[in-house]
Amino acid sequence: MIDLEELNQFAVFAEEGTLSGAAEKLHISQPTLSRTMRKLEDVFGVKLFVRGKNRIELNETGWKAAERAKNLLAEAEETVRQVREFDRKLHTITVESCAPAPLWYLLPILSGKFPGMAVSSAISEGADILSRVVAGDCEVGVLPEEVSLDGIRCVPFLREELYVCFPKDHALADRKTVTFQMLNGFNCLLRSEIGFWDELSRRKMPASRFLVQSNEFEMEELIRNSSLPCFATNLSIGRGEAVKERITVPISDPEAKVVYCLIYQEKKREYEEAAMKAQTLLSQTLL
Repeated sequence: MIDLEELNQFAVFAEEGTLSGAAEKLHISQPTLSRTMRKLEDVFGVKLFVRGKNRIELNETGWKAAERAKNLLAEAEETVRQVREFDRKLHTITVESCAPAPLWYLLPILSGKFPGMAVSSAISEGADILSRVVAGDCEVGVLPEEVSLDGIRCVPFLREELYVCFPKDHALADRKTVTFQMLNGFNCLLRSEIGFWDELSRRKMPASRFLVQSNEFEMEELIRNSSLPCFATNLSIGRGEAVKERITVPISDPEAKVVYCLIYQEKKREYEEAAMKAQTLLSQTLL
């Protein structure tokens, strides 16, 4: 039986071209490596090397063996990766959301319902979320709209509304509501990793420029000290102190109001209770 570590030593020798170079790279002695090369010849049952007085080289058969060795090593590495990934999925609930706010509510519910499982989350585009839930690569998805698809359960559970936060002396600060059209042309502060809200803001405000911040401390400082408007929602407004010093005005466009929906495969009934809890708990205060 061929040993993978010995095959790896053989592949490294083929790359380095000398026993000394391969031994140094592998952190083993030359005699140890030389014994491995002889053992591999015995295992293959053919000559793999041309041996000179002070040198050993691969012959034509040896080069073929080295090519196959590299393929086998790559396949073995991929096998290990796939098995580990399979095991990870057995113990992990993968959640993908189109925006961050739903995760603030959903992840604690899932962690409480499945205490023995890890919960992994990511912000993704809606079309990608749907396709991965359908394919089984994602257990629970969150979309900004309802979907109707065979085999997919869709549960509306959370409402989010977009606001703009103005400095007190801003030209639009005295408005009861604003529209994207009114905001278009004003440069704004924008958080990174806000999902579909990013694309929506840029699409509805093409004449505006956005100063995007990924560091929360820096974002808070800019909100306090900058004259640029920023955005908040009914779900996020209590999570930052700086916006409390500004005037918050709702955006009246229909696109600025969304009802998030949980999606998961109907056959995965273990998520039904968590979905119902999310819907019941949050509908009391937000829907």
